This record gives sequence, structure tokens and C-alpha cells, in this order.
Amino acid sequence: MSTPSTRLPEGRYGRSSDQRADRILKIVGGVLAVLMLGLVGWLGYHYVAQNEISAQVISFDVSDNAVKVHLEVHKDAGVDGYCTVRSQSEDGAEVGRADFRFDKDATRVDEVVTLRTTSPGTSAELVGCHTG
Repeated sequence: MSTPSTRLPEGRYGRSSDQRADRILKIVGGVLAVLMLGLVGWLGYHYVAQNEISAQVISFDVSDNAVKVHLEVHKDAGVDGYCTVRSQSEDGAEVGRADFRFDKDATRVDEVVTLRTTSPGTSAELVGCHTG
């Protein structure tokens, strides 16, 4: 004797609720993935295309009450902007922060700026650059 099957005959009663739920989840997941991809693409384009000024710290020299920072700034011609630089002490406390303006028409500005500190700093960090 054989054991009776608990499965329904295929094609007789339509799709099961699990199959419908799986299909809906796949559609919702696909739509969300496309939206997230679009958002990441838009943010990436906005960051790269709209950022008209960038810089990097080439070197720095610390003293008791100041840090001399050698900055290399790249920007579009005719764009004015500023870069924020900060210094921290050995224990990680911020001992100095300042904005330095770059208004020259050149696309590459290589300049040494002096950041005054409240106590001896051990580092110089570029926080960011902005137009305006």
C-alpha cells in the first residue's frame, strides 16, 4: 500500500500564497534596489561634479603655539573658496582650527599657512574645502 500524498494537484487550484508572496517580495526588492542605485549615483555625481575645490596636506611643522601647514589646493579658475584645517594635541584634543581663503585665479594654489594653537599640536588635518 502507498501513502496518500498531501500535495494538491498541480494547476488545479492556482498559485499558493507563498508563491504570490515571493513574487511580491522580488518586485519590491527590485524596485528598492533600483531606487538605492539611483540615489548612490546621484550622490556620487553631486560630490564629484559639484565639488569645485579640493586640497591636500603636503606637510606640516609643529611648534609650541602654531602649526605651519603646506597645502596644495586644486580648484576651477575664478572660483573662490576656503579650506578648514585643524590640529590636535597628543591626547586627541583639538587645539586649533581655522579657515584659510583661496581667492587667486590660478587652478592650483601651493601655499604654507600658519594655524595658531592653544597648546602644542602634534598633527595637522584638512577638515574640508568649500566654495564661496
